Amino acid sequence: MAKIVDVHSHVYTPSYIALLRTRKEVPFIRTFADIGDRLIILPGEDESPSRGRPVGPSYWDINEKLAFMDSHSISTSVISLANPWLDFLAPAEATEQARLINGELDQLCSQHAGRLYAFAVLPLSATASAIEAEIQHISSLKHMRGVIMGTTGLGSGLDDPLLDIVYAALEKHELPIFLHPHYGLPSAVYGPRADKYGHVLSLALGFPLETTIAVTRMYLSGVFDRSKTLQVLLAHSGGTLPFLAGRIESCLEHDGYLLKEGKLNEEKRALWDVLRKNIYLDAVIYSEVGLQAAVAASGAERIMFGTDHPFFPPLRGEEEWLSARLNRDAIKNAFGSDNTTANNVLGDNAIRILKLHT
Repeated sequence: MAKIVDVHSHVYTPSYIALLRTRKEVPFIRTFADIGDRLIILPGEDESPSRGRPVGPSYWDINEKLAFMDSHSISTSVISLANPWLDFLAPAEATEQARLINGELDQLCSQHAGRLYAFAVLPLSATASAIEAEIQHISSLKHMRGVIMGTTGLGSGLDDPLLDIVYAALEKHELPIFLHPHYGLPSAVYGPRADKYGHVLSLALGFPLETTIAVTRMYLSGVFDRSKTLQVLLAHSGGTLPFLAGRIESCLEHDGYLLKEGKLNEEKRALWDVLRKNIYLDAVIYSEVGLQAAVAASGAERIMFGTDHPFFPPLRGEEEWLSARLNRDAIKNAFGSDNTTANNVLGDNAIRILKLHT
């Protein structure tokens, strides 16, 4: 039986939950008299009809994570703090919390050796030296296999030149970035009555486009030309990047302003080359059509299974999580009788890429 490795699996550690419960502004956990605890992580969510999302033990109790893994035949999970990470904290507090949370994550992995590994969190609101110091510390932790980051970077996007120091440190220690969206798109783009559709527009469209825009900015700014060995795992199969990569390259080649500025030179790598050498994609795409686009863009050897647990829980009392089944079925349907490639995507790729000694 194939080993299944879940590279997209979130945990809000006990200290992080405690932090959110003490806050009065976004992000925070608020208790409503009629619906209980809700996680509010975006502006205006506490006033929206959905009032954030329900939050319970599956977010912080590692036993619930392990029970989910057991019931879905997942041998190993690479856990990570979910959005909004530590981006909202003042520099000193972010530095302190990063050290605390990364210690908690590593300890959880130690307690369940072979079953759990982790992506660490960075104090991105802190100074460059503090971030570098935490990267150095992360590299010494036995169970860390990279870092998780949002698309705002230090506050102004992943094409910020100040991030080059961070990228260089991650390259040095061979720590990949797990890039995950948080803000989606401005609510105005969805038009009137958008609040009548729950989280569908923001999660199905906003998140993937946020990722696509962020990585495209990285590419256009030359991040991958300067950091040639930087490795980035993109959540949700890279958003719409696999589908739009050709259009992005065409628009780049036809941009008179960029030509005039000397940015269309021989040193500029092709986006397809970046997708094949610097980008990994998770398989959290829910259909074989999307998965086949991801495979065509980056290659089946760079795709890894994920579930996004504990988000998207069953709503009708089912024992099996639809989010896990759809992603597993997409792999089966995309590769048909090619069991070797399917097994690679389900687990063997992650074991090889992230050096998981399961």
